[in-house]
Amino acid sequence: MNIKQNKHVLIYGDAFVDYIANDSSNTEFTKFLGGATVNVAAGISRLGATASFITVTGEDETSEFVRNELAAEGVDLTYAKVIPEKRVSGVYVHLTSNNDRIFYKYVDETPNVQVEYFTLDKPAFQNASLFHFCSGTLFHPVALNTTKEIVGSLKELGTFLSFDANIRPLRWESEEICRATIISFFKDVNLLKLTEDELFFITSTETLEVGIEKLQYYSIPTVLITMGEEGAYIVMNEEIVHIPVVKVDPVDTTGAGDAFMAGILRQIHLYGTPTTIDLWKDYVSFGNKLGAICATKFGALSAMPRIEELN
Repeated sequence: MNIKQNKHVLIYGDAFVDYIANDSSNTEFTKFLGGATVNVAAGISRLGATASFITVTGEDETSEFVRNELAAEGVDLTYAKVIPEKRVSGVYVHLTSNNDRIFYKYVDETPNVQVEYFTLDKPAFQNASLFHFCSGTLFHPVALNTTKEIVGSLKELGTFLSFDANIRPLRWESEEICRATIISFFKDVNLLKLTEDELFFITSTETLEVGIEKLQYYSIPTVLITMGEEGAYIVMNEEIVHIPVVKVDPVDTTGAGDAFMAGILRQIHLYGTPTTIDLWKDYVSFGNKLGAICATKFGALSAMPRIEELN
């Protein structure tokens, strides 16, 4: 293994609480910890690597729930912030009479309470083997600036930078701002992960081939495009390789992409950055396996695979 002692995977993002209706009356709900970066952090920890999560919570009961859940997953919160007035964002999910889940509403009572770059402890950066972020917080000016500053600082240190677009259009003022903001990070990152639909959105195209061709303009060292049950594509140095996934009977694909990403980042943390497309094939096969395992279980964070499941 290439990893040095006391290093961690550093992740920045928002924690969410999913309020899932207990039945189709949609009057009582059960709380679940959620969010793409939360899932990835917990997924990495479940795979035996160290994940440090930069986020902000408050001093209310829901924030305490979030911190306790993350601690139970083994996620390091040394560099997370507690600001008393912060309220963790919530997503309410209703159930139909057919037990289908539908998004009902998104609640963010304190959107302006964000992590500010100047408050961050610099050892977080110095001890990072790599840094991972999503676009989920980039719509907010303070969070956007914090992300830019972290990326700039870590780029100077030569740290590996990973970006999962994870696009949620409803959080943005417009599609144009969303697209431009995400693209603005392409010049800095070492790894970009997209779904097929996100590739089409970013490149304003309708086919995989044309989308990949347009993406080449940004000279991103490695791009991973996930295709669900069709596996994933690796794009590196203008070479394109498809990696299939073992077929499973999915029961819930929520979080499968986060499990995939947790696997990729865990491998980079433990074994170093792949320098050839053949090495990337091994990493992506590992990520595919994790995504498939996740899809065989209900939930998102609760479905993140543990290291012992891989056998």
